[in-house]
Amino acid sequence: MAGGADEAAARRREQRGWYWYDWANSVYSTTVLTVFLGPYLTSVAKAAADPHGMVHPLGIPVRAGSFYAYTVSASLLLSVLAMPLVGALADRTGRKKPLMGGCAYVGAAATTGMFFLDGDRYLLGGALLIVANVSFVLSTMLYNSFLPQIAEPDERDAVSSRGWAFGYAAGALVLVANLALFAAHDSFGLSEGAAVRICLASAGLWWGAFSVIPLRRLRDRRVTAGGTGGPAGAVLGQGWRQLRETLRDMRRHPLTLAFLLAYLVYNDGVQTVITQASVYGSEELRLDQTTLILAILLVQALAAAGALLMGRLARRYGAQRTILGSLVAWALTITAGYFLPAREPVWFFALTVGIGLVLGGSQALSRSLFSHLVPRGKEAEYFSAYEMSDRGVSWLGPLVFGVAYQLTGSYRDAIVSLVAFFVIGFVLLARVPVRRAIAAAGNPVPDRI
Repeated sequence: MAGGADEAAARRREQRGWYWYDWANSVYSTTVLTVFLGPYLTSVAKAAADPHGMVHPLGIPVRAGSFYAYTVSASLLLSVLAMPLVGALADRTGRKKPLMGGCAYVGAAATTGMFFLDGDRYLLGGALLIVANVSFVLSTMLYNSFLPQIAEPDERDAVSSRGWAFGYAAGALVLVANLALFAAHDSFGLSEGAAVRICLASAGLWWGAFSVIPLRRLRDRRVTAGGTGGPAGAVLGQGWRQLRETLRDMRRHPLTLAFLLAYLVYNDGVQTVITQASVYGSEELRLDQTTLILAILLVQALAAAGALLMGRLARRYGAQRTILGSLVAWALTITAGYFLPAREPVWFFALTVGIGLVLGGSQALSRSLFSHLVPRGKEAEYFSAYEMSDRGVSWLGPLVFGVAYQLTGSYRDAIVSLVAFFVIGFVLLARVPVRRAIAAAGNPVPDRI
């Protein structure tokens, strides 16, 4: 009896430590990716551009306004190549915590190094973004993989939700501090660029400082005899073999695979809007950084409310219909964004209301719907493929955005090109017979789905 109580207490201690990594790294996502880096790196690239508005990384002519989108795309492509290798290394060696810590601190260091991103150092900015983003993705993958080890099945929803809440709170808290610094930069004797660089570096310092807590609380588990050993090449190759086995098994569940394909398409559109909205707001709509920060804070608040609202709609109309409705809302919102007048913050705030209301719910319901389509006993490997695939094509949206701007020189054309992801995703999802897919996976079919 005492042993069980001690085990439960140890598990709660790990859970409390685990929450803090969401607190640590969510600031990178909000402050760096969503708000500051896109517009700032674009301005640095434009400072380095030739008279035709082109920069030449690795000798390749690139329109300066497309450089940030291309760099995000490259970082996500590198992430998906690295994920199976790092995942296999963690599983086979049992050294998950040191790997997570290494990725966290490499990412935090790269983000802190953005303080030195000034003048025309666009190549430095691109390199730091790639290192930070790959490290962020890998550390998050390793962090998520602790969840089944630190929480019993009936605890996982609550534990996961608390971690998400911690991340949301940290992102909002630091953005408020960023807003105060940026809005009053003259009072502190800082230029606008210096204030942005301090905000970027603060995200790296925050990430590194608070990563100490989960790394002290979490513990590695001993691997089973079948999961140990082997040369480094064999260990790394195991990641690709496991992925191939999972995909081969998915072929026996084509309806599950059909849903996953639809999700990958429309979620790529969602992720691209998140990373490119600040560039569109600053470059095309000529909005100042203060307006963009307030808009992101509004999105974060509404995303939580929207997730609750869409959860209630799903209970009434079913998850598939609710997601389809959200994709229509996404397409209409992005189309409306094409027509927004420049230097009119009110209309931009109206657009962010639309994004916020559908953002949290469309992703939350997609994850819960996918859980019904996973065969019993294969939850871990299917969700591993789900997460890998999520990142695996997330480079395509930024690439389309960058190419559209490269060809047209218009961010309006670039943003409206993303509507295709929601339209194609809608068509693919509507064609999935969800009830038959759940039954084919061997799971009970809910009354309303």
